[in-house]
Amino acid sequence: MEEYGAAEAESKENIWCRETVPKVFKIVCCTLPLSNTDLVLLLLVSPSVHRTLLSCQPLWEFLNLRELKNAGNRLIAALSLPRYSHVKQINLEFARDVEDTHLILIKDKCFSSLQSLESLNLNACQKISDTGIEAITSCCPQLKSFSIYWNIRVSDLGLQYIVKNCKHIVDLNISGCKNISDQGVQLIADNYPELESLNLTRCVKLTDESLMSLLPKCLSLQRLNLYALSSFTDAAYRNLGLLSRLKFLDLCGAQNLSDEGLSCISKCKNLESLNLTWCTRVTDEGVISIAKGCTYLQFLSLFGIVGVTDKSLEELSKSCSNKITTLDVYGCIGIKNRSREYLLQLFPYLKCFKVHS
Repeated sequence: MEEYGAAEAESKENIWCRETVPKVFKIVCCTLPLSNTDLVLLLLVSPSVHRTLLSCQPLWEFLNLRELKNAGNRLIAALSLPRYSHVKQINLEFARDVEDTHLILIKDKCFSSLQSLESLNLNACQKISDTGIEAITSCCPQLKSFSIYWNIRVSDLGLQYIVKNCKHIVDLNISGCKNISDQGVQLIADNYPELESLNLTRCVKLTDESLMSLLPKCLSLQRLNLYALSSFTDAAYRNLGLLSRLKFLDLCGAQNLSDEGLSCISKCKNLESLNLTWCTRVTDEGVISIAKGCTYLQFLSLFGIVGVTDKSLEELSKSCSNKITTLDVYGCIGIKNRSREYLLQLFPYLKCFKVHS
């Protein structure tokens, strides 16, 4: 009897290890954004776990090498494996040791593995140049999201390769790419009319010409980041009013933005997030126009704007009181009543606010 009980217990344990444990691993892996290293370690747990994980195709559609060393060689090794033959997302953000030579090798040896790739993050991979961009984008005809933040080697030529090889881009981040000029933005305008998200942060060579060519052609934009671009004037900002689908707009440091330009932006009726930090020419007039036009605002930063007074907050409370959850009026010395109690009275759904100078 005891032997039967022991055998039954052993059988249950085998079933647990063979069936239940792999299912649990599968659920965990599909829920958490695991790195490539983590997934490889999980494959070594047991033969049954190994088989289960390999059979779960969605696990191998995301290749995450973020912040890893020797990432270029790791990428080539991974893409050489059958399980990554249909990868859809690759994240190399802040990964080290990724160079043009690695991307050229991928083009030569792993071309077919990237035919389904939809998202490529090369943020802060500063050893990649236009040459690498040409190689990798030539493998990715289905690419929709491309990000290469903080790369001073990439120029308009790199954008030329992107628009030539990747016809379906809807999300483009070239923040900090200081060698991109108006010519590069013109390429974006001419080739991506369905673009939904664009980040031009600190692309310091851009002039009004960029926005004046871009905005009338990219009317599907929902997110636009123009952070730290002080050269634009109202002549360019006026065209922002054309973006009826715009939900997120970052104009931090727009020193030439005036109430006139802000009045045009107020035509963006669906705007939910607006950053006006250090837009020093703005006054109550401009903010009140935003309050009246952008009634879906959830996030608003007026940080450092001395020309704004209590009138702006009162007007905002009339139209956005039940929407605004984040408000920054730090340094707005024209606003006399900035107490927690008063702001919560005006905006009862506030969760985050900054008020003291």
